[in-house]
Amino acid sequence: MSEKPKLALYWAASCGGCEIAVLDLSEKILDVANAFDIVFWPVAMDFKTKDVEAMEDKSIDVCLFNGAIRTSDNEYMAKLLRQKSKVLVAFGSCSYGGGIPALANLKTLRGIMERVYLESPSTVNPEKIFPKTHYQVPEGEIELPELYEDVRTLPQTVDVEYFVPGCAPNPDRIWDVVQAVVSGALPPAGSVVGAFEKTVCDECHFNKEEKKVKKFVRPHQVIPDTNRCLLEQGILCLGVATRGGCGAKCTNVNMPCRGCYGPAEGVADQGAKFLSAVASMVDSQDEAEIKEILKGVVDPVGTAYRFHLAASLLHKARSQEIAGEKALAAAKH
Repeated sequence: MSEKPKLALYWAASCGGCEIAVLDLSEKILDVANAFDIVFWPVAMDFKTKDVEAMEDKSIDVCLFNGAIRTSDNEYMAKLLRQKSKVLVAFGSCSYGGGIPALANLKTLRGIMERVYLESPSTVNPEKIFPKTHYQVPEGEIELPELYEDVRTLPQTVDVEYFVPGCAPNPDRIWDVVQAVVSGALPPAGSVVGAFEKTVCDECHFNKEEKKVKKFVRPHQVIPDTNRCLLEQGILCLGVATRGGCGAKCTNVNMPCRGCYGPAEGVADQGAKFLSAVASMVDSQDEAEIKEILKGVVDPVGTAYRFHLAASLLHKARSQEIAGEKALAAAKH
């Protein structure tokens, strides 16, 4: 009998939902255990970093890596698992596009630290102490990971072979990926797997009539018509710009798509695609009225780029702007 392929699973900067999604395979998780030799899965079994360091390079056949890269420890594990894995998969929205953690890129690291450790209502810190990467205690030196200025995606840190989108990935699509790995029927490297080429709109059951919108509202402000497209009712739904594969689970329960499966096939920037669709639906030619209608789009960046900010054109432009500001400041000194 041939040796079973070796599987590793790891999370970095994420909520743990992707780990739960794997367990949501239910009884099929036993089939995964039968098909693979799980050699690293710290959330479920007692593994240490030194166990991975001791492995031979490329001895792991497939590694499902979820979570963004926020700290030096995240980066170290990403590079270590890249070294040890034949196939590295960016698994879930945080790994693929930065996810919710990457919304922190809208602020500076200094601003975030001051808010958390000085300004929040529940914080009492009169000495203005901030976390340190090294601290001496009687038992020895404590070392903490460095918190980076920006949240990055896994592909921005190391090369990856495949992308599995979703927050969290749909268990049915995870099973599709497992079967593809076992059968050797994986697509060319660089492909998005466990998803569809069409959009969530193509999976959605709502009727679409391309009507204009006079007002945008948040989901809790209205009781939607369960037959009409939510976006046409003024509810911000990202299905038009989001890759399908989730089964339209949000819209099936009358909630708008959040965009967690990332940009649809051929879309360079998910947020820009969505905001373009929103702008095209505004039913007015009057500038003042248009501005009033668009006030209903609360937190446009956080809405349109909720799961894919780190991989977006917007973040790349902002990163270049920050680099320029730092260079100018250094030149002045």
